[in-house]
Amino acid sequence: MNQPQSAVGHCLDVQSFINAQPISRYQWRVVILCFLIVFLDGLDTAAMGFIAPALSQDWGIDRASLGPVMSAALIGMVFGALGSGPLADRFGRKVVLVGAVFLFGAFSLASAYATNVDQLLVLRFLTGLGLGAGMPNATTLLSEYTPERKKSLLVTSMFCGFNLGMAGGGFISAKLIPAFGWHSLLLIGGILPLILTVVLLLWLPESARYLVVRNRGTDKVRRTLAPIDPAIVAQAASFSVPEQKTVKARNVFAVIFSGTYSVGTLLLWLTYFMGLVIVYLLTSWLPTLMRDSGASMEQAAFIGALFQFGGVLSAVGVGWAMDRFNPHKVIGIFYLLAGVFAYAVGQSLGNITLLATLVLVAGMCVNGAQSAMPSLAARFYPTQGRATGVSWMLGIGRFGAILGAWMGATLLGLGWNFEQVLTALVIPAGLATAAVVIKGLVSHADAT
Repeated sequence: MNQPQSAVGHCLDVQSFINAQPISRYQWRVVILCFLIVFLDGLDTAAMGFIAPALSQDWGIDRASLGPVMSAALIGMVFGALGSGPLADRFGRKVVLVGAVFLFGAFSLASAYATNVDQLLVLRFLTGLGLGAGMPNATTLLSEYTPERKKSLLVTSMFCGFNLGMAGGGFISAKLIPAFGWHSLLLIGGILPLILTVVLLLWLPESARYLVVRNRGTDKVRRTLAPIDPAIVAQAASFSVPEQKTVKARNVFAVIFSGTYSVGTLLLWLTYFMGLVIVYLLTSWLPTLMRDSGASMEQAAFIGALFQFGGVLSAVGVGWAMDRFNPHKVIGIFYLLAGVFAYAVGQSLGNITLLATLVLVAGMCVNGAQSAMPSLAARFYPTQGRATGVSWMLGIGRFGAILGAWMGATLLGLGWNFEQVLTALVIPAGLATAAVVIKGLVSHADAT
């Protein structure tokens, strides 16, 4: 394997150095810590859905009264994502990540002691701020520690943690809530992130690329990179990143909207937005649509879970393909297939085995594509604006989640049936496909 220049006194390109080395234990530590952040993010995001039945019974309120509480964390996640990226590009990835995990852990813990709906609404919104900040900045930090040949695979693998966290919340709640009440899941969702906060403070490194771009000192960069290969790092007199020579804007928004980045930014937003329209319409309403069409409660719940599980199965495969083929075409194909299989799901209601299979495959397609989008964004943006670019794509996309849930309610209110609602998903799937393919044609993706 080719090594970067090793003469004493040279300027070492950080990304070229990372690309040239085998993945070290130090980098695997970053992978594992980021995975744990996203896992706990998923567990806390799903918590309200699991505690809602017990909570409504305990407080003597109907489930409709919990609607605003269910939405509060999602709204908080929008603001958390939009606000955390610029902060991470200015003050560092680590400090924002540690703060995000502490925030959602502390307010999840506080939520366990809420005594009325109004308190819980405020606390879930504050929890959402931390949840929204965690995922994009974990993506950014991990992408800056991975070699180009494995970047998409490792980032999408990390994203499996979110779906596993959501699933884990279901398994944990099934054991804890009957024995200890609804508070127990929120206690677990608070205590584990607070423990992880201490671990992150001790063992999570700052991004070396960030340190170079923000001129935080050669010695600090050297200490940060040394665990990967101390001999090569010790010989460097200075450090650089490729985009220092081409990206001069210091304001993060000027970076993500400069030159061809502006077109790519808008296309990323559109792609992720449309993907979440599909995900949240199906996540929110697929069981209800199936019940209305005559399926049993057990069948509806099982097939709804298959949709989420499909994303876990496909994310690693999508990441592997992105590292070997054109990533825009890979993601575009998965969005296109998501539309095809969503339509097929709508035509298969009479055959429960076929329906379950098609829902699983549809989930593999759309959730696999969604899991790959943060990796695509991280590869697209330069270090100066990477955290902002990734977090704003995720934040703007959350409005697609809100639209998807609203669309389901609206279409059902208009009297649409199972087949009609599923057929309508071809439109956002087609728009997502077109947007990501066009981005590949008009922007300089993977330049950094």
